[in-house]
Amino acid sequence: MVLMTPQGVYAPQHDTWLLTEALHRENITEDTAVLDVGTGSGALAIAAARRGAGRVTAVDVSALAVATAWLHSRVEGLRIQVMRGDLLTPVADRCFDLIVANPPYVPSPGACRGRAVAWNAGVDGRALVDRICRDAPPLLRPGGVLLLVHSALCGIERTVRRLGQAAMRTAVVDRRLIPFGPVLRERAAWLEGRGLIEPGEETEELVVIRAERAQRQRRDASGAVEVRQA
Repeated sequence: MVLMTPQGVYAPQHDTWLLTEALHRENITEDTAVLDVGTGSGALAIAAARRGAGRVTAVDVSALAVATAWLHSRVEGLRIQVMRGDLLTPVADRCFDLIVANPPYVPSPGACRGRAVAWNAGVDGRALVDRICRDAPPLLRPGGVLLLVHSALCGIERTVRRLGQAAMRTAVVDRRLIPFGPVLRERAAWLEGRGLIEPGEETEELVVIRAERAQRQRRDASGAVEVRQA
């Protein structure tokens, strides 16, 4: 898939393709409702629609990204609903079978402005990751799946723990080492000073975290909710 993206819209790259591979392993049918959070160019929404998902929704806070994703979906001849809004807010009243998310996750020493909003995510890289961990699980149907990609720099175990606390069965399903790009090379000294990388380190680990919502719940003798996986 070749998608031309204007300056200011996150172009598909290593994390996009890694998440696409994970998406292709999911059971997607004409009954599957898919949400692509922070769609950017629309690459993941297009991948889901090509796999045969019956309903695909793409959301981005950037008006330019929304226009780009909408145009790409039309060029591909795919029916994708593209919405502008802040993460999951525009779809808070809906439910999905699969949510895919490639949010900004790069630790940043300063304020997020201009093009950098597509990758900068606060000093720990979790400004948006934590919100997705909190807000995505309630929007999944029983048995629904969240696929989330981010860098090891912003804390793999923290994500796994937070999703587990939301009664999600969670695992790291993909890992890939890639060379530092221009952004990480530029702030390598700052990352080293915070203890996020070793001296001279030049590679970044990307991970895909898969979290599945419990199929059903039942109450035990005391009335407490007991989560059960099918």
